Amino acid sequence: MINNLIIIITGILGATLTFYVNEHLKQGAVRASALLTLIVSLFFYYFPEVLNPYLTQNIPTAFIGASFVGMVSSKAIIHYRWLIIAGIIFSIIYINKSMFFQGYGGALGTSAFIALLATMAIPVVFSKKKKITNGILIFRKWLFREKD
Repeated sequence: MINNLIIIITGILGATLTFYVNEHLKQGAVRASALLTLIVSLFFYYFPEVLNPYLTQNIPTAFIGASFVGMVSSKAIIHYRWLIIAGIIFSIIYINKSMFFQGYGGALGTSAFIALLATMAIPVVFSKKKKITNGILIFRKWLFREKD
């Protein structure tokens, strides 16, 4: 249980720190993700005895996946609370990934994408306006268009 909590905290930190370095320190999404992941990975490479073997092995992997969440544009996610939620969702998927992504490549990126989509859908699902956006209408027309 404590291992899962630490992985969730890692997910939150990975997403928010990457976003911060990307947006506020103007380093770019790829550089922010790579730099922070390198720091975390090197720490656990040189000091593997700091935590138990499960965490030593999984924290760097969870951090890089969460950093994919933090690579999101500030136009898509404006506030840090949404990044925290996305980091939590990513961590939950990461903890249970063996059940969902057995045999699929790109599980970290896919998990990050799913976490971001789920987080971005929260305001839409709980909106009181319940309106369909123009993009959905265009897609629906394209999908059901009559063939000539």
